[in-house]
Amino acid sequence: MKNWKNAIVAVATAASLTSMMTVAVPAFAKTAPKLASHANFKVGLVTDTGGLNDHSFNHLAYVGLQAAQKKYGVSVSVVQSTQSSDYVPNLSTYAQAGYNLVIAVGYLMDSAVQKVAAEYPKTKFLIIDDAITNHKNVMSAIYQTQQCGYLVGVMAGLMNEQKHIKGINGKNTVAMVGGQDIPPVESYMAGFEAGVKKVDPKATVLIDWANSFSDPALGKEDALSLISRGADVIFPVAGATGTGVIEAAKQKGVFAIGVDANQNYLAPKTVMTSALKGVDISTEDAVASALSGHFKSGIQYFDLKNNGVGFAAPIKAVPVSIVKKVKSYIPLINSGKIVPPAVLNQK
Repeated sequence: MKNWKNAIVAVATAASLTSMMTVAVPAFAKTAPKLASHANFKVGLVTDTGGLNDHSFNHLAYVGLQAAQKKYGVSVSVVQSTQSSDYVPNLSTYAQAGYNLVIAVGYLMDSAVQKVAAEYPKTKFLIIDDAITNHKNVMSAIYQTQQCGYLVGVMAGLMNEQKHIKGINGKNTVAMVGGQDIPPVESYMAGFEAGVKKVDPKATVLIDWANSFSDPALGKEDALSLISRGADVIFPVAGATGTGVIEAAKQKGVFAIGVDANQNYLAPKTVMTSALKGVDISTEDAVASALSGHFKSGIQYFDLKNNGVGFAAPIKAVPVSIVKKVKSYIPLINSGKIVPPAVLNQK
């Protein structure tokens, strides 16, 4: 049973990413015992086809896994999926080997997790970016990315009006590149579109669907096309494909906005900020909860209130006045006065 878009936000907590703008709060899981080592506790991580080098959500899950290994001394293993048909056998391999917790990275692994979780009810699973509620051994991590998408959309809309800033062409056009039309991608993009339109109703928001999370060359090609149509700020929500978008923005001297992780390091003068998703924190916390015996099935939500999403510190090219304006929307979202949409007005 899946209830991504209509689910009511429940209480959960997560620590902020180190580059988020907000202060961390306690993790949702009860702290695992602080013993020197839990080497007999085994955690396996299965990536989607984007792989660990996506600079995005797969990478963040691995960062969280490494943090858990360092903190608790658990035994960890990672397998990278190269095609969707790998999901079931990769998950099953860990379950068959007696792993205590198996982490599945990505919405596209839903059916695989459903199948394997049913076959191995004693194995605990965490799925990232998906809502599974009909298995007592599955924890789901859902991120309200429409909220951080909205904030970086506001920033993009305000920056788009700054014609005196190098890289802004005055054509009042921004763009997005989606990896695939699925809920965790659409929520980012819907929030972004709404944020842009909030501050600049006349702005043009272009959308391109790459239909891939693992093709930087395609991302670059798509971005170059969008730039030729006037876009001077581009927001890729496409995993590793998005790195090609950032490369194109750098090449053409326009701006990009990173996604999931702080991607400024990919192009320091190009990536003005990043919409952040605490996949690393939720991964580490799932290990802690499973280790301490407080693993909870069902959905754990991450949002602005519990620092599960946010945005990275903007580069110097973004005026302080714009940063202050963007921050002013945070309490409005947290109070419910503004509810960013999770569904696009356009496709």
